[in-house]
Amino acid sequence: MKRIAKRRGLAALCLAAIFLLTGCGKDNGVGGVAGDAGKAVIAANQAMAQKLDFSQDRDFQDAQRGLIAKPHGQIRAADGTVLVDFAAFHFVEGDPPPTVNPSLWRHAKLNARIGLFKVTDGIYQLRGFDLGNMTLIEGKTGWIVVDPLTCRESAAFSFAFAQKHLGEKPVSAMIITHSHVDHFGGALGVVSPREAALRKLPVIAPAGFLEESISENLMVGTAMGRRSSYQFGKDLERSAKGMVDTGLGKTTAYGSIGIIRPTVIIDQPVREMLVDGLRFVFYNTPGAEAPAEMTFVLPEKKAFCGAELLSQTMHNLLPVRGAKVRNALLWAQYLDDALAYAAGCEVYFGQHSWPIWGSNRIKEFITLHRDVYRYTHDQTVRLINAGYTPREIADAVQLPKSLESHWGARGYYGDLRHNVKAVYQFYMGFYDGNPANLNPLPPQESAKRYLELIGGADKAADAAEAAFRKGEYRWAAELLNMVVFGKPDHTKARKLLSRTYDQMAYMSESAIWRNSYLTAAQELRDGPPRKSIDRSGALDMMENIPAERFLEVMACSLNGPAAEGKNYKFNLVFGDTGETFVLWIEHAVLHHRKGKAQDAQATLTLTRPIWIKMMAGTAGIKDTLLSDDLKISGSRIDLIRFFALLEKPLGVFPIVTPR
Repeated sequence: MKRIAKRRGLAALCLAAIFLLTGCGKDNGVGGVAGDAGKAVIAANQAMAQKLDFSQDRDFQDAQRGLIAKPHGQIRAADGTVLVDFAAFHFVEGDPPPTVNPSLWRHAKLNARIGLFKVTDGIYQLRGFDLGNMTLIEGKTGWIVVDPLTCRESAAFSFAFAQKHLGEKPVSAMIITHSHVDHFGGALGVVSPREAALRKLPVIAPAGFLEESISENLMVGTAMGRRSSYQFGKDLERSAKGMVDTGLGKTTAYGSIGIIRPTVIIDQPVREMLVDGLRFVFYNTPGAEAPAEMTFVLPEKKAFCGAELLSQTMHNLLPVRGAKVRNALLWAQYLDDALAYAAGCEVYFGQHSWPIWGSNRIKEFITLHRDVYRYTHDQTVRLINAGYTPREIADAVQLPKSLESHWGARGYYGDLRHNVKAVYQFYMGFYDGNPANLNPLPPQESAKRYLELIGGADKAADAAEAAFRKGEYRWAAELLNMVVFGKPDHTKARKLLSRTYDQMAYMSESAIWRNSYLTAAQELRDGPPRKSIDRSGALDMMENIPAERFLEVMACSLNGPAAEGKNYKFNLVFGDTGETFVLWIEHAVLHHRKGKAQDAQATLTLTRPIWIKMMAGTAGIKDTLLSDDLKISGSRIDLIRFFALLEKPLGVFPIVTPR
């Protein structure tokens, strides 16, 4: 009987502790399929085709240069889920269809040049296997791996593909240029932490890498994952009416992400060092494209790696998926610095897009990007000081022709209007200074009152339909969004809003704007996704971060209102690592510190892997209830009540419809 009671108590504990489980549910939409391009879209796209010089083919030569082999087939997860399908974008050829902005179509064709490429002697890149590039540099004893992609599966596939064509060599070092997951998440697909430790492999990363990667991917991972599915078109059909590109690469592999702890931290502005017999000069560039980032030069090879300070697109100062806003002025300064330290280089390669050869072309490329960010910054600040608001400035700022005509700085990933608003936010925050916007009503409440004032949802929908017919899609979307939030069951409004988003997508030069509009249209028709991005895919990452950082993430799941007046305290003991923490609630805040409390209501002893699996919702009965590595002393009831205060975030929350 005692054994049964123990199992029941532990079962309740496990159920309460699974705070990262995502819900299912589906808000049934209105059905239907994406429409054709309207007259206004066709006219806008034709105007774009006349505006730019599409005869320039140098980029296509560069994107194909050095091709060694092309991949075929698919990259799959362990359960058979297709993560990357190399045939999915074969349709991106020929002239642009009416449903794709011609400038974006050109860029999508360039990003479709995938495969293993030789950049220069001893430097190779795998492009199109994931969102970013994996770069392999031939060292004295093995491969120096630069940025091992997003997930274990794509990294392992890519590295094996390279080994097949270049010859098998061990990994001799790993370089991680910055703290975004598409540049480190696949590390464990290339080398295990145990192997790295046994062989004392240098893992080189910029200062702040571990802290920033945890902050972005675990602290707000659920919300950011949901929004990234909009940005990257995760659930969209790969077609001329669906997802054609991401701006930075073809697609993102949503697999198992991990992290490997750096052994060498670049914490100086400039640091020179030998890595497997090759001389590297690292340059710290924090606070621009990523909070923790670095570039490097290989002097003997006359090669410059721009990491993500440079790509064949205007970049985001604030991604639509969400992130810390970036410093455009600092970004421009780093690029100005790069003009000096990359002056002797004959090849540039980045961790997205294709390389550039020739010192003069590299200089031009860096200069143009520098001036795009500087112009965006300076003109936004000028108009801020003239009293203009973010929306006004976004419509007012236009790049000069000398910058606008440069293919490599067009808004395929970033967008000038979006970046202008980011500069405003960087300096001024969310508030535009008008007290009417200081504490406005929530969207649903505001919408209901506007509909009442207008004379009802039908009148608003009719006005939106008239705007739609005239090609005034921005105004139509604004009106229809109000109807959908004020009267969610208004079928006509939902259908028309989905059609409006289709048209806005077809006109978008930015791939992530297109993907966001099309995903919104899809969810208006079919409802939110049934299944969220599987957070259990982050297990590898959770297992390789300091326990303190994980407990900080856990504290953010505490339901504050429900915890008010509660005073739970317990000891958490990791039997395998010897770490002991006190966890307690005070003033509806979950705190932790190292050590053990004598007045704790309970002590939970278990291994760190089991704890991680419990928190991720992947631990089964065999892993927990029957494990000799999990023990409870003290009040099981209090422990269960404590875990019941930890919320289970729903990664399928609605975005374009009210909750």
